Amino acid sequence: MEKIWLYALLSTFVVSAISLVGVLLFALKSDKLQKILLLLVSFSVGAMLGNSFFHLIPESYIHIENAKLTSWLILGGFMLFFIIEQQLHTHQVSNLSATNNVKPYGYLSLYADGIHNFTDGILIGASWVFTPELGLATTITIILHEIPQEISDFGILLKAGFSKRKALLYNFFVATSAILGTILALWFGHEVEHFSIYVLPIASGGFVYLAGTSLLPEVLKNTKKNSWIYYSLFVLLGLGLMYYFSLTGGHKH
Repeated sequence: MEKIWLYALLSTFVVSAISLVGVLLFALKSDKLQKILLLLVSFSVGAMLGNSFFHLIPESYIHIENAKLTSWLILGGFMLFFIIEQQLHTHQVSNLSATNNVKPYGYLSLYADGIHNFTDGILIGASWVFTPELGLATTITIILHEIPQEISDFGILLKAGFSKRKALLYNFFVATSAILGTILALWFGHEVEHFSIYVLPIASGGFVYLAGTSLLPEVLKNTKKNSWIYYSLFVLLGLGLMYYFSLTGGHKH
């Protein structure tokens, strides 16, 4: 049992460390970085929608017997992020004199990613408890899934107004929520794994809200005559990658 804890926590540390992949963008000069940020945001739109519609929502309907409850949980996640963004806007308006110019969707991205990473941690812990083979397979799948996701998440934070250092630090801090999920799964076993099933549709609703109401308008606002095709291709690339990962296993239990 001690080895299971060691392997599961080591797997989660590796997955969390992937959030530091954004350091690769540090070498880019500001003008070049600005040019690719909207492409990363466009990719994130596709990745978030693909993650929701190819992974989280289908699995929610498979594992939760009551289809109407699943629908309400998805909408609940959507409304939760709507309320959070309203609060962020209200807070920003009441603190106009503050030097913090970070756009609300940057914080929304952190919340959504935190929920998602927490669920990934639960799945990693639960799969290692089941069998080492399943634990390793789940870890590899999540790593492949997280690399493009973390690069795009870092791009969202930069576009929202975070400095490079803060974006990297916050992204890593949020990624460590996976460790908490793994510890809970190892400690409580199948009870927590069952709980994670109800987190999936809430997370999916949050991703749909963030992609559709916060990120897409950001892309549209900055789209020029000859750039729309590039942004569209990157949205499709994000969708395509998430669809591919859904075929190779994704979050399946």
